[in-house]
Amino acid sequence: MRRVIGVLAALGLALLAPVPAANAATSTPVVFVHGYTGSASNWVTAQSVFRAAGWSSSRLFAYEYNSYGDNVANARGLATFVERVKSQTGQSKVAIVNHSMGGLVSQYYLKVLGGNTSVSHLASIAGANHGTTAAGACLVFVTCQQMFPGSSFIAQISSGDETPGSTRYATWYSPCDGVILPYTSTPLSGATNNYVLCQTHLGFLADTLVLSDIASFVRS
Repeated sequence: MRRVIGVLAALGLALLAPVPAANAATSTPVVFVHGYTGSASNWVTAQSVFRAAGWSSSRLFAYEYNSYGDNVANARGLATFVERVKSQTGQSKVAIVNHSMGGLVSQYYLKVLGGNTSVSHLASIAGANHGTTAAGACLVFVTCQQMFPGSSFIAQISSGDETPGSTRYATWYSPCDGVILPYTSTPLSGATNNYVLCQTHLGFLADTLVLSDIASFVRS
């Protein structure tokens, strides 16, 4: 009987033990933000990597927006989307993982719209954070005008503190990108900027090593 009581007591203590930090970290919802002409389908590999790292599918979300519209409107849409995710999951903050022009949408949301208070981590993959001259090929669209280096949109998100608030920021960039020109447009002042020896712009979306690094960053 004494042995049974001891076992029950041990089980009780186990149930009362705090949840491991890793489990708590993977309860943070992740919002993926695609790039120009992208969609939620861009994140199939990334979501698979995050699930393998401990996230449940119910904590992984992909925000879709109008690539040919206005990135101010896209950022406001992201703000609404994040609030919906927070309400659905019961969490006070989300992590954002973006790619390409999604960097502009995310930066405007965090910096201009004050979204940094709702974001624990921001991971920018080949983000057009300071623009790209490749946008010169599609200047008929407002989003491309905003993405061109020297635009008033770029000036607005680049002036002052590029990494505001308590959000942890990180970027991944490569000289083999080929779309973000110059490739050094991606790093943000105050962020952990990760140089990748050689990866193409779209190749990043299938790079499980980089995506695993990003999952580890978000768990930290």
